[in-house]
Amino acid sequence: MIINTKKRNFLPQTLIIDWETLEPFFTQLLNTEINSVSELENWLKNRSELEAALEEDFAWRYIKMTCDTTNDDLVKAFQYFATEIEPKIAPINNQLNQKFVACAFADDLETEKYFIYTRGIKEALELFRDENIPLQTQIQVEQQKYQGITGSMSVTINGQEYTLEQAANFLKNLDRQTRKQAWETITLRRLQDAETLNNLFNDLKVLRHQVAVNAGFANFRNYMFAALGRFDYTPQDCFDFHDAIQKVIVPLLAQHADERKTALNLPSLKPWDMDVDTSGKEALKPFDGGQDLIDKSIICFNRLGSFYGDRLQAMKDNNFFDVESRKGKAPGGYNYPLAETCAPFIFMNAANSFRDLTTMVHEGGHAIHTFVTANLELNDFKHCPSEVAELASMAMELITMDHWDVFFTDAEELKRAKKYQLRDVLKTLPWVAVVDAFQHWIYTNPNHTTEERTEAWKTIFTKFGAGFVDWSENEAALENLWQKQLHIFEVPFYYIEYGIAQLGAIAVWKNYKQNPEKGLKNYLDALKLGYTKSMKEIYQTAGISFDFSAAYIKELIDFVQDELKKLD
Repeated sequence: MIINTKKRNFLPQTLIIDWETLEPFFTQLLNTEINSVSELENWLKNRSELEAALEEDFAWRYIKMTCDTTNDDLVKAFQYFATEIEPKIAPINNQLNQKFVACAFADDLETEKYFIYTRGIKEALELFRDENIPLQTQIQVEQQKYQGITGSMSVTINGQEYTLEQAANFLKNLDRQTRKQAWETITLRRLQDAETLNNLFNDLKVLRHQVAVNAGFANFRNYMFAALGRFDYTPQDCFDFHDAIQKVIVPLLAQHADERKTALNLPSLKPWDMDVDTSGKEALKPFDGGQDLIDKSIICFNRLGSFYGDRLQAMKDNNFFDVESRKGKAPGGYNYPLAETCAPFIFMNAANSFRDLTTMVHEGGHAIHTFVTANLELNDFKHCPSEVAELASMAMELITMDHWDVFFTDAEELKRAKKYQLRDVLKTLPWVAVVDAFQHWIYTNPNHTTEERTEAWKTIFTKFGAGFVDWSENEAALENLWQKQLHIFEVPFYYIEYGIAQLGAIAVWKNYKQNPEKGLKNYLDALKLGYTKSMKEIYQTAGISFDFSAAYIKELIDFVQDELKKLD
């Protein structure tokens, strides 16, 4: 399948991305006379085309840098955009927003089509402050340091060097001493940079708080609720979610922990006992190397429908994957939409583990979302809130399970994989609550010390399940566990979305189990909307509720529990 890059109408087909080249196009947009609704819509399309070109250029700088954090030229290319281009664009973008809102024809635009877009523009105007431009530039540069620090981490086990993702496979080893040694080796390496990461975060915390204060907010939490466009829920809704998770799911996980302890015949569970399979079997190995993972994923998606498989195949044909873990590569995984290419790039750190399979289908869900929104009229229409974006990916993890026999030809292994996935769904929700609650504390206590933050982390983590594991001899590891979560460093307050979307994904999967054809159609119809409707309307289109009350959580978790029982 050939991926067709969007043809430009406002910009030349080739454009060097530097300020001298870009400035005339911004100036032209600022000076354009608008004398009718149709002229306003054409102006919006021209602005969208410029934004798409800039987004794609930035995307490739980010992708290349994360693929090799040790390459100074790639780091500098990323930093050039962040320090030399974005600061100049920010004030002009604000002027363009003002021009749009002040336009005599703005109110004559089709309300249903442009409501979400217009709402976002008005919110951006409320938040913009000139004095925040250099601060946001500094934040962008500081955040990137996290990748450099963590991407360089590696360990030596049995005389061989491994990335931390690769070394984590030893935590699934049936021999407890092997697991213990691997865990201690990995943890020691992380702790070597614990102080550096604490200092980095202290700097980020101060910068972020200042941005919020400059914009008229009491704290960065309140600022981010506005900046992330959380029009559909409040901080109190998040607290209610935390409470519901503690009441409904933590007791289940405590039960699972007791079952694990009994199955492993241990007096207590240590951190290195949590990933080994309690069946006494070797760790699941669904693929052999990155290319095998990609190829099997294509087959799996094809079984949902040729539309899905063809999109992953097109990505493979165009080299839009970098999936294998290696030293110098940034941690984590992502799906990065390419605004003009109309396709995404998938980045991850596969180490031949089961988790890599779920990461691939997760990012594959994002990829499908990118493809089905590619032809929406304005670039902004594709900028879905994370509660919607993560619904696409987390639902795909569950929908594809019926086709995982591509990865597991043995029926018992397939059952084991499904059980592992469903238990992981349950584990995800408390971790989301931990990370979200921790960030609420961090940013509503902006003057806290490193020591106070450490105590807050331990209190919150313990509330949601740290007690399942005996950390008594590994206090330092517990205190710094939050540093593994890149979102806290790089995309603050982007985490509750995973919890909301996980609930939505379970509901999508429930519909799919009851009626596969209708369930899949509703899912795809919801994704096609991009961000042209509210979150609640998008969830309704998917055939589910935008709800994270205790009653709804219990209903969905009961369904997951029933599905788990079927696998026994």
